[in-house]
Amino acid sequence: MRGSIQKSGMATNLPQKAAIKTWKRDYSHAWRALRHRNFRLFFGGQSISLIGTWMTRIATAWLVYRLTKSALLLGTVSFAGQIPTFLLAPFAGVFVDRLNRRTVLIWTQTLAMLQSLALAALTLSHRITIPEILALSVFQGLINAFDMPGRQAFMVQMVNDRADLSNAIAINSSMVNLARLLGPSLAGIVIGATNEGWCFLIDGVSYIAVIASLVMMRIDVAEVKRSTASMFVQLREGWAYVSTFVPVRSILLLFALVSLMGMPYVVLMPIFAANVLHGGPHTLGFLMGAAGVGALISALSLVVRKSVRGLLKMLPIAAASFGTGLVVFGFSHWFWFSMLLMVIVGFGMIQGLTASNTIIQTLVPEDKRGRVMSYYTAAFVGMAPFGSLLAGALAHWIGAPHTVMLTGTCCIIGAAFFTMRMRAIKDYMRPIYVELGIVPPRPSKLVEEQAGS
Repeated sequence: MRGSIQKSGMATNLPQKAAIKTWKRDYSHAWRALRHRNFRLFFGGQSISLIGTWMTRIATAWLVYRLTKSALLLGTVSFAGQIPTFLLAPFAGVFVDRLNRRTVLIWTQTLAMLQSLALAALTLSHRITIPEILALSVFQGLINAFDMPGRQAFMVQMVNDRADLSNAIAINSSMVNLARLLGPSLAGIVIGATNEGWCFLIDGVSYIAVIASLVMMRIDVAEVKRSTASMFVQLREGWAYVSTFVPVRSILLLFALVSLMGMPYVVLMPIFAANVLHGGPHTLGFLMGAAGVGALISALSLVVRKSVRGLLKMLPIAAASFGTGLVVFGFSHWFWFSMLLMVIVGFGMIQGLTASNTIIQTLVPEDKRGRVMSYYTAAFVGMAPFGSLLAGALAHWIGAPHTVMLTGTCCIIGAAFFTMRMRAIKDYMRPIYVELGIVPPRPSKLVEEQAGS
C-alpha cells in the first residue's frame, strides 16, 4: 500500500516537473537566433542605430510643429518622407533579388547617415526651413525604399538555420521597440535641454555602429539561381505572386488598411501632447515611449514562441486591439490614461507587424524574397504617406481626437473582414507548413476509417 501511495505521489508530481522543465526549455530557446554570429553583429549595431533613428523621428515632428503650428504640414512632411517608398519599393525589390544584399544595406545606411548629419548641420546653425525638411525627408524616403526590403530579405542570410528565422524576426522586433521606448524619451530630454539639431547629430553618429557590423559579417550563403529575365518580367512575377497567393494577399491587404488608417496617428502626437494634454516635448516623448513599452512587451511575447504556428489568428486580434486603443485614446484628456492607451496601441501595432512578417517570411520562396518583402514594405510603409496626408487634413478639419476615433474604427472593421477569411487562408497555408515540417500532415481517409473502426 505504501509503495502504491509513493508511486501515486510520484505520478502526481511528474506533470508539475514536466511543466517546469518545459518552461525552462522555452526560456532557454527565447534568444536562440543570437547563436548566429552575423545576427549578433546585426543586433548590436542596429540596437545603437535605431535609438538615433527614433530620436530623429520625434525631433523632426516637433521641429515641424514648432516652426509651423500646422497639423496639415505635419502630415505633408510625413507624406514627403514616405511616398518614395510606395513608388519605388517594387523596383527596389527586384534589385534586392539581383544584388548582394549586404552591399545594398551598407550603401543605404551610409546615405542615411549623411542625411541625418545634413539635418543636424542645418538645425544647429539655425538655418533649417520647411522646404529643406521636405527635401531631406524625400531623400530619406528614397533610401528607405531600398533599405527596408533589403533588410527584411537579408534576415534569412544572417540566420543559417531556417528554424531560427521566426525567432530572429521577433528579436529584431524587440530591438526596434526597445529603441522605440528609449529613443522618444531621450529625444524629449534632449529637445527640452537644447534643440532638435542634437537629436539629428546623435542619429548620424549612431549609423557608424550598424555600418561596422555589416562590414564585419562573414556571409556564406548557398547560391540561389538568379533570374536573367528583365526587370519588367521580374516585377510582373512578383506582383503575380503577391496578388494571387491568398495568404500573402490577405495579410498585406489587412495591414495596408491598418497602415493607411491607423499608423499615421504618430504624426498627430505633437498635437495631442501640446493641445489636448497641454504639455511639451517631454509629454510627446513619454507618449511615444508608452507606445514603445507596449510594442516591446508584444515583441518579447513573440520571442519566446518556438514556432510560427498560431500566429495567423493573432493578426485580426492585433488589428482590433490597435484600432480600439486609438478610438478610446481620442476620448482621453488625462495624461496617465492616455499613456496606458498608448501601451495598448503599441502592443497591437507590433503584434500584427511582427506576426505578419514572420508568416510571410516563412511562406515566401527564396528567389522571390526581395520582391515580396518590397510589397510588404509598400503595404506597411508605402501606404503610410497617404494616411499621414489624410490624418493631417482630417485633424485640420475635425480635430486630432475625432481623427483617431475614425481611423481606429476602420482598423476594427478590417480585422472583422480578415476574421471571416481565415479558414480559406489556413487551407492555402497548410501544405507549405506541412512541407516545412511546421505542422504534421493530415491523416488519410483510410487511416481515419481504421481509427474509427
